[in-house]
Amino acid sequence: MDIVKGVDGIEKERLEKLNEKDIREGDHVLYWMQRSQRADHNHALEFSISKANEMNVPLLVLFCLIKDFENANIRHYQFMLEGLEETKKRLEKRGIQLSIRHGDPETVVPEETQKASMVVTDKAYLDFLKDWRKKISRSIDIGMVEVESDVIVPVETASSKEEYAARTIRPKIHDKLKEFLVPLKKREVKISSLETDLDSSSCDISSLLTKIDIDSGVAPVEKYRGGTSEAEKHLKIFLDRKLEGYSKNSNDPSKDHLSDLSPYLHFGQISPSYVALETKKKKYEENEEDVEAFLEQLIIRRELAFNFVHYNDDYDSIECLPEWSKETLEKHKEDEREYVYSIDQFEKAETHDEYWNAAQKEMVKTGKMHGYMRMYWGKKILEWSETPERAYEIALYLNNKYELDGRDPNGYAGVAWCFGKHDQGWKERDVYGKVRYMSSGGLERKFNIEEYVDKIEKIEV
Repeated sequence: MDIVKGVDGIEKERLEKLNEKDIREGDHVLYWMQRSQRADHNHALEFSISKANEMNVPLLVLFCLIKDFENANIRHYQFMLEGLEETKKRLEKRGIQLSIRHGDPETVVPEETQKASMVVTDKAYLDFLKDWRKKISRSIDIGMVEVESDVIVPVETASSKEEYAARTIRPKIHDKLKEFLVPLKKREVKISSLETDLDSSSCDISSLLTKIDIDSGVAPVEKYRGGTSEAEKHLKIFLDRKLEGYSKNSNDPSKDHLSDLSPYLHFGQISPSYVALETKKKKYEENEEDVEAFLEQLIIRRELAFNFVHYNDDYDSIECLPEWSKETLEKHKEDEREYVYSIDQFEKAETHDEYWNAAQKEMVKTGKMHGYMRMYWGKKILEWSETPERAYEIALYLNNKYELDGRDPNGYAGVAWCFGKHDQGWKERDVYGKVRYMSSGGLERKFNIEEYVDKIEKIEV
């Protein structure tokens, strides 16, 4: 049997064979779920079901719960486990068992392959997640396939190189959308895995959290609860109430016209393809502009970020910036700064700027910051830090620590944009050089920014 033989409804470009080993006779197909943490609209899951049905064996889904996932804390873990609790129940309704094992994937996944016919996993984009897959695929003696399901157009299909900006990747993605933005067929399993003898860990959130040593310094948030149902609820609210006027109001932090889907997309609790298809259903004449504006963010801007981290090995450092940006920041490195704050002052929102402080507080309190304020927030860290290098470190640290979608391609790309990535040179000025500048006066001219500040101050934690 060809391990990457095409499956009906799943484009071959989504499939990659990770080793040269073959399928063997075994008790089950193993799907190591890591990024696509959902039971619906998941190409890796549907591919796994098809392969299990071909071999007349059950499908077992494995998730590895790691105690020291990079930069993660109890805020991220609780949100993720709330999602996994629901995913487990949804999988069981489809006759599929989800086993949650504590431990490093490099150890746990090979242990779980001893009786498996093949291994399927979802695609990784960050370096350490790619390394997991490489090491596992080399250490096991059966075939392993990676299936891409968390972008609409597969990254390497969209482009074979790192793209300079949205304007360069946009036509390439649009050229492929008709082929890849299509509904995913849902399959039924022939043989249930619910009665197998694989130990299935409890998915009770409190019990799982107590079994591993997690950084508890950042509290879980009340505003966002994890899970596909919650993601679908946010999507419905957005499409019914917020999509109209999105193109005009989405950048205004005093208004609520955002989808709030980024945490759910980050943890793979909802499919970007599903979100896009549901949004396109709303494309009637009077809000076509709003639909296009949202799809620009969901598809073009988001997949530009995935292109960035996939092709740029320095995505988590200032070295990722284009040469013009690095040169201009170096030239102005010694410029006098009117304000210089420590990382502790930034973290505690103790700057002179009430707008910046409000943005930081929003992130700390809710686990999410308004997108426009996130740009202003990053720009001011550059302006008020001792060096661009230190500013970059502080911005990534705070983003990854407090944002529910921290450690995400969008987060890395967003921080990099504040320093010139995916942008062009502007009028030269102190500290910024030719990097785009943003000011508090600009916020005041464009928005009722005091209303935003008041709204954040009223949030209780």
